Amino acid sequence: MHDRQEQRPPCLPRRHLSTEQGVIEMAEEYESMTVAQLKELLKEQDLPVSGKKSDLIARLTEAAGVAPEPSEPEAEASADTEDSWDDEDWDDEEEAVYMVKQKPVLDEATKAALALRAAQKKKTPSFRRTEWFRYKRLSRSGWRAPHGMDNKQRRNYKYRGSLVRIGHGKVAAARFLHPSGFKEVMVQNMNDLESMDPETQAARVGATVGGRKREHIYSRADELGIRVLNRRRDV
Repeated sequence: MHDRQEQRPPCLPRRHLSTEQGVIEMAEEYESMTVAQLKELLKEQDLPVSGKKSDLIARLTEAAGVAPEPSEPEAEASADTEDSWDDEDWDDEEEAVYMVKQKPVLDEATKAALALRAAQKKKTPSFRRTEWFRYKRLSRSGWRAPHGMDNKQRRNYKYRGSLVRIGHGKVAAARFLHPSGFKEVMVQNMNDLESMDPETQAARVGATVGGRKREHIYSRADELGIRVLNRRRDV
């Protein structure tokens, strides 16, 4: 009976296995978190929150008493796995790696201004050009102020729609802010990212930027912890 039993390979004690498994789970959890979430963990532990995402992860792992793993081999391994994905598994993997979008660091006054602007926007009428219902090309264009002497809309006839007036303006404290609360910064190259503040500013890549340069901008923005508002999925 003992001859039939196969020899088992040598294994580590259970305490070593649990420690190694905890290290892997902790590293994977930190990699899946956003920069804002990592900074919240650092603030709870009274640790500095400055630096790139890799620096934040290394700081958290050092505080936990675990040496950080090198990030370059993981990046190469992830690139190899992405190339080996099948079209059938694409949807499943995409749902699994979804990450919460980065949020800005706002004070209470700015948060209240954004909430007030959202409430005001619900009551703002849709401004249409004169006779937009008669000509399709006018319905697709933007607002134009009427100037005709007998124009019904200029004379404030109720059935002709609202005019653009200064009273329809929103709260000034939230003006020119993205709905998320970020200040938008137009980016044309990687040098434009260096002077940005990841906590209050977000990048919007120019429409004329090519795919190759856009890919470099995305990777550099991820390193600096900057959110890209118009990120393309095919790049």
